[in-house]
Amino acid sequence: MTKTFLGEGANWRRFAGLLSRLIPQILLIILMVGCASDAPKPPIPDRAETPGYDSQAAYNKPYTINGKTYYPLLSAEGYRMRGVASWYGAESGNLTAMGSRFNPNRLTAAHKTLPLPCKVKVTNIKNGRSIVVTVNDRGPFHKNRLIDLSRAAAKQLGVKGLAEVEVEYMDDSGEES
Repeated sequence: MTKTFLGEGANWRRFAGLLSRLIPQILLIILMVGCASDAPKPPIPDRAETPGYDSQAAYNKPYTINGKTYYPLLSAEGYRMRGVASWYGAESGNLTAMGSRFNPNRLTAAHKTLPLPCKVKVTNIKNGRSIVVTVNDRGPFHKNRLIDLSRAAAKQLGVKGLAEVEVEYMDDSGEES
C-alpha cells in the first residue's frame, strides 16, 4: 500500500464520495444560519411609558376595559369617522373620565380614543341634523359603537336608540379640521 496524506491505504474516491455527500448538507446549514435574523423583540408592555403619553393627563393615557386596551389619540387633528351612535342618560351624576359630574342635559359625549376634552361635530346621516358636542368621557364599550351622546345631544340630533353618524373634530376656533 502506498502512503497518502489521508493515511495508509486511504482511497481518494471514498473520500471524494463522502465529501460530495457532506457539501450539500454543510451548505444548507450555512444558508440557514445566514438567513436567521435577530430574535423578535418582545412587545412593549405598556405604551403609556412612551414619550407621547408621558405628558398627558391620566384620562388621555392608555387604559384597559374588559381586557381590551385603548390608546387615546395624541391629537384629534383631521379626525373624521362614520359609525354608530348611542346615547346615555341613566348615569346622571356619575363622574366622567375627566372627573366632572355627568349631566345628561348638556351637549356632551363619550368616545374611546379621542383626546379629552375636545369638540366634535356629530351629524345624523339619516336626517342631516348636526350639533357640536364636547367629548369629556370614555365609552361606549359596546361592540361596533363609535360614540355615546348625552340625552340632550341625542334629542337634538333625533337619535332614538342607535343611529349612523359622522363625527368630525372641530379645532379650538370652532372650525372643522
